[in-house]
Amino acid sequence: MSEEARNIAILKEAYRLWHETKGASVDSWMSICADELEFGSIGQSVKATPYMTVYDSKEKLGEYFSGLARDWEMIEFRIEHYVAQGDRVVCLGRCSWKARKTGKTIWTPIANSFRFANGKLIEYYEYFDTAQMRDAMQN
Repeated sequence: MSEEARNIAILKEAYRLWHETKGASVDSWMSICADELEFGSIGQSVKATPYMTVYDSKEKLGEYFSGLARDWEMIEFRIEHYVAQGDRVVCLGRCSWKARKTGKTIWTPIANSFRFANGKLIEYYEYFDTAQMRDAMQN
């Protein structure tokens, strides 16, 4: 199996669980992360979501997943395309979440970029509609 095929297989399983459990499969994501990694979110500019920030270790990354679980209820998370080259995989799809505080629902296209080393995730960045997220967090 090529490096690209292996990395896609890892992500397909992680995203399958992520969608099926409505975001409760945090352990599966943590198991594919290297101890040291680069993690970021375009959502880091939204003050209402301080957990969408830069992380440099798996140990700290738990704050991201805790914040998501506290503030959001997943409705769906679907990856429709996987594009791999060497150690990098870009995933394109869509997701929908409901803000627990306001009850507002968002739907946004997503693009997630990953980099792997030795079968472990060492870099991740997520892109989505931050204006919808910000608006859903406001009463």
